[in-house]
Parts: sequence; C-alpha cells; structure tokens
Amino acid sequence: MMTQVPASEPDFTPLDDVFVRKHMGVPDIDVTGWTLAVEGLVERPLRLDMAAVLALGTSRLPAFHECFGSPLAPDVPTRAVAQVEWAGVPLAALLERAVPGAAARHVWFEGADSGSFQGQDGVTYVKDLPLDVARDDVFLAHRMNGWPLRAEHGFPLRAVVPRMFGTNSVKWLTRIVLADRRADNVFTTRFYTRVLPGDSVPSPVREVDVSSKWFVPGKVAAGKVDLGGRAWSTTEVVRVDVSVDGGPWEPASLAAPGSGPTWQRFSVTRELAPGPHVIRCRARDRAGRVQPLAGARNAVHEAGVEAVGEAEDRAEA
Repeated sequence: MMTQVPASEPDFTPLDDVFVRKHMGVPDIDVTGWTLAVEGLVERPLRLDMAAVLALGTSRLPAFHECFGSPLAPDVPTRAVAQVEWAGVPLAALLERAVPGAAARHVWFEGADSGSFQGQDGVTYVKDLPLDVARDDVFLAHRMNGWPLRAEHGFPLRAVVPRMFGTNSVKWLTRIVLADRRADNVFTTRFYTRVLPGDSVPSPVREVDVSSKWFVPGKVAAGKVDLGGRAWSTTEVVRVDVSVDGGPWEPASLAAPGSGPTWQRFSVTRELAPGPHVIRCRARDRAGRVQPLAGARNAVHEAGVEAVGEAEDRAEA
C-alpha cells in the first residue's frame, strides 16, 4: 500500500540548473527603453514601463515548470522540469485596468524574440490562450527565486502559465493583445500542436501530462539506499509506483500536494547490491491518467544507478 506523507515546503531548482529554451536566440533588451503594450479589443489600451509594472505590487507564485520538448518531435521525452518561485503580478491586474471589450475571446502574448525558424523568415514568437483561462491563470513574472530574471529566462518580463507546458510561458514579453480569434502564427497553428488520445484533429500544446522523474545521483553506496524523485500533473498525483531491475511495480511514499501548482516528492528505500541497477517510476493522477510505459513524451522514466561496494569505496577515497 502506498504511503502518503505530509506536503513539504517547495524545493526550488537553483537558477543555474533551470533549463533554457530559445527558438530564435536571446534578445538584447535595454529595460530603460522597454515597454509592455496591452491593446486590441480593450477599452483602455495600456503601455507600461518597468516602473509601472512594479507599481502594481509583487506577488509570489511557486510552481513547477516543464518544457514540452521539440515541436518537431512531440513524442520524444525531454525530462526538462524545474520548480521556481516566480515573483510578479497576475495578468488579471492589467486586464482590470485595460477592460476587455465584449467581443474579446482570446489573449495573444508576443515576445521580443524574432528571426528565422525552420526555414521561415520574419517569425515572431506568439502564443495565445482563451481569455477566461488567461485571466485566471497567467502570471507576469520579473523575478525567479528572489532574483531578477536573467536574459535567457525572459528578462525583463515573461508570462508564466502554471500547469501548462513552458511553450505557453512567453519570454521577453512586449505585447498582450485581446482579440476575437486565435492568433495566426506558426507557433500557434503549425508548431506545438498534437493529437490527444481519443481525438482526430490536433490541439494546441497546453496542459501538462501526468509525469514523474527520478532525482538521484548516478552513483550511490551499496546497501540500503534512499531513492527519490518528483511527480506532477494538472491535478493531484495520487500514486507513484517504482520498479527496480525489472522487478514488480511497488508503491512509493508520496507527499501530499502543496497549496499551489507545485510538484510532489516521492521516495522509496531499497537494498542495492554492488553493481549497476535500473530504476523506473510511474505516476497516476486524480483524473485517472497514468504514464505510458513507452512511446510517448511522458513515458515512464528509467534511470541508471551504480551501487558502489565497500572495497571500491575505499579505493576511490
């Protein structure tokens, strides 16, 4: 029987270890000349500099952050995930000032990164979300883990969409446009789409899949070993099973979910003889989704661990 343990304080990924993804390079932005426009189907168009953004106040949002992976290989696992404490302001605060028009149904987010991508020139990175979703979920961040955003992470301002893949969290944000339709952009119509189970037509890549990942060193001391990882989904993860060296699936201890969109820790203790071992983990969420064994981007995570015996330990000391 799986053991659930109390939720613990969020463990944040060091900034140097947070993955970096860019499609058309990192734009060089001088914050003294940067502004954010909120326009389109709004009653009061806005143009804010960083001082105006900061004057809105600062909230904090601890959340896991997962990369979908290459839009050219949507079924290939990347395992790129981090947990960050974002600081900034909810998008709702800006929309309240701008006042969306009655015809507004979608929100477009445009970054400063532009150039060529997959043979197409003059591309600007744009993503969109339904207005109701964007109003409730989107966070505009200017700090990570207590520090100003680094250039590679979206300085000076980026969108963050909890429980959605990172492709929706537009970096180097310059424009927010309210519209009556979806954005017509290669990153909304051609790339970052996939056919979900049970569907016949592609959908935008948005909500994350149920997933889990080992966070273990490649080498451990032989004997009784504590193994741990993280699991996450759009909803609560209710079970994580583990398998060692092809053995049966057995339940791990799983931390209760936190108060926000953060990942959940899981752990097991196993006796490992000296030599190589293969460990696997498989998560199930409250919606009944289970990680597939293979053939999908969120397939079961398999990691190798080398258990070092006492003699080898002394030789390396």
